[in-house]
Amino acid sequence: MSSPLSELLKNPQLAEQLLSEAQTRGFVTAMAAAPHLIDPSEWLAFLWGGDETSPFESHEELEAYANEIVNMWNQSREDLLTGQWHWPEGCTLDDKELVTEATRELAEGMLQGWQLSRDDWDTIMPEGSEDNALLGGVLLCFSLLYDPENAMEALSQEGADGLAQFEEIFTSVPTMLCGLTIKAQALAQEQ
Repeated sequence: MSSPLSELLKNPQLAEQLLSEAQTRGFVTAMAAAPHLIDPSEWLAFLWGGDETSPFESHEELEAYANEIVNMWNQSREDLLTGQWHWPEGCTLDDKELVTEATRELAEGMLQGWQLSRDDWDTIMPEGSEDNALLGGVLLCFSLLYDPENAMEALSQEGADGLAQFEEIFTSVPTMLCGLTIKAQALAQEQ
């Protein structure tokens, strides 16, 4: 992954305090998928652990970072709502580890972001509804990608060809995530 965010994260002091690029992409994607728009000013601080004071040495650095995050959010939102979202560069399956570190970190960021928008999801797709099953399926996929070793074990215990199932899960995530975002957007507009 090479971007202005990558450049900012080359600063060891910032890299130590900010989510990694893949975690950030996951978190921002979760915010972009949320059924109701949440202003970035409400969640930006979560990208550095929620502290009120940002880790940036200057207002200009903070502004550059915030602009990059907003641009990432805008692109993610457009990609999700047009069915064009795909795994970012570096997020792939891996022969030894099942998924790359970037995939695992993106899944982690996605799950963190989902926690922040959980009330909106619970309201728009209440437990027991057909829509909640779609939400649950997407969250399960990201949970499996975040913890692939346990996922493989569970799939094997169910008698499934774990690796084939895992590849299927990974491949289906973009379509499922776009579908979930489009459905949530439609439900939010109906309210």
